[in-house]
Amino acid sequence: MITKEQKDKIIQKYATKKGDTGSPQVQIAILTYEINDLSAHLKTHKKDFSSRRGLLKKVGQRRRLMRYLKKENLAEYEALIKPLKVKDSV
Repeated sequence: MITKEQKDKIIQKYATKKGDTGSPQVQIAILTYEINDLSAHLKTHKKDFSSRRGLLKKVGQRRRLMRYLKKENLAEYEALIKPLKVKDSV
């Protein structure tokens, strides 16, 4: 679980304008950090199936947002996936 301070830093880093919290770039970045956090949790707690289900839901949501961003603005999409180290599988 990411803290409020971590989330605020992510929002500041990936926001397209001041006060931006809902753009696809910000949502993808937040989901990526949450996915990384859950993945680390599941490496130690292999039988935590409810967290695994939450991880799969977050991965699906990020995939949909990435598909949308790639369709709408390819340059922003390519600029976003490099610092997040996400594969271009959309």
